[in-house]
Amino acid sequence: MDGTLLEKMRTELRGPVIGPDDEEYGRARTVYNAMIDKKPAAVVECRDTADVMAAVDFLRENGLEPAVRGGGHSGPGLGLRDGAVTLDLSPLHGVRVDPATQTAQADGGATLGDLDHATHAFGLATPAGIMSTTGVGGLTLGGGHGYLTRKYGLSVDNLVSADVVLADGSFVAANPSEHADLFWALRGGGGNFGVVTSFDFELHPVDTVGVAITVWPLELFQDVMRWYRDFLPQAPADLYGFFASLTVPPG
Repeated sequence: MDGTLLEKMRTELRGPVIGPDDEEYGRARTVYNAMIDKKPAAVVECRDTADVMAAVDFLRENGLEPAVRGGGHSGPGLGLRDGAVTLDLSPLHGVRVDPATQTAQADGGATLGDLDHATHAFGLATPAGIMSTTGVGGLTLGGGHGYLTRKYGLSVDNLVSADVVLADGSFVAANPSEHADLFWALRGGGGNFGVVTSFDFELHPVDTVGVAITVWPLELFQDVMRWYRDFLPQAPADLYGFFASLTVPPG
């Protein structure tokens, strides 16, 4: 992308368009996995859905490739591509809770910390990961499990609707009654169907979550896993667990 095209994009979008020569470029292209060192042609910090629509139109009309970043936790760094333009949704991180219907609408750039903070005030929650800095979008579109999964399912099982900007720049709501095929695709199909600018989730009554950590020497890993395999199916659905093999310190 040359400077003229970069300046033209800046005039058509509300949010900042950050190029390789800008001071903010290093920050803008940083993701959670420090092994990822990709250099996009530009990073667009989208301010609203209209910005996303305009950005998608601009990229399509000028033959540019998009990448979409929500929380930036993607292990392989899918929110960045060398030479592509990253649509950064992190400025879109609002969450609105409706306690009457026990639902929440989370913007495409919201993190699990944003979602949990908003829903906990009402004694509600939805299954969503284990780290507060994880993005709602990447987690949900990848399936999404968390502490509440054994009782309430995956994140995607609790998705009731999604607002999507399609490749032609149009905006649709995908749910069981509108664009049902797209809704089906979002609920497990992965990516490349559009840019999801908001997610509507079903919520469940949740008040207190207790966390315990047990540490075992690595040579007992198989024995502990076999015990857990037999134990978990008989345990209450309120109980959830996951395993990690770590080197401590620093783990």
